[in-house]
Amino acid sequence: MLSQAEENYLKEIYALGEETEELLSTNSIAKKMRTKASSATDMLQKLAGKGLVDYTKYKGTRLSKEGEAKAMAIVRKHRLWETFLVAKLGFSWDEVHDIAEQLEHIQSKTLTNRLDAFLEYPSHDPHGHPIPNTNGKIVASEGIILADLKINEKGVLVGVKNATDSLLKYLNKINITIGDTIKVLDIEPFDDSVTIDNNAQQITISGNVAKNLYIKYR
Repeated sequence: MLSQAEENYLKEIYALGEETEELLSTNSIAKKMRTKASSATDMLQKLAGKGLVDYTKYKGTRLSKEGEAKAMAIVRKHRLWETFLVAKLGFSWDEVHDIAEQLEHIQSKTLTNRLDAFLEYPSHDPHGHPIPNTNGKIVASEGIILADLKINEKGVLVGVKNATDSLLKYLNKINITIGDTIKVLDIEPFDDSVTIDNNAQQITISGNVAKNLYIKYR
């Protein structure tokens, strides 16, 4: 059985690996885990000894097939618990991450599968992230980044890329949520800010926010 720390590393290595096909540097992993490079090195060597990562000193790290399977199982639990907390317990989408971080370490596969069935097999969590199935398969989101849309193009908000609590709280504040129809009205070249029409309200959001919203053409 893996420790919670080991599981956390696998999940975050998976998240970093989604953004690049290159080997991951120890420094990038340490930054993601908010720890020292020496501590990350110790953990990577430990995970490599268990066959969960392919680690080469001075070159980089990637998940092994077994490590990826373990990571996907953790991601699956995390996203199912987030869905449960929002859909059944009335939590807001910005309140569930830390709670799901605790619940994702429950080891019972039976509980996970029954939770999935109870929720009627959701395909995405409250932030629009796809939920892996029992075999670890994941359906890639069809959305494109809002920042890539041109003026007068529109679509439905289907996901939040970097769903930090602060970003989700900000989206709550300006009344933007999954399922909203968003149309680009203007783009400011100076700072990449975007003026949008969302449910008949006109809002200007920063370029950073626009880069974190997934839109599906409508």
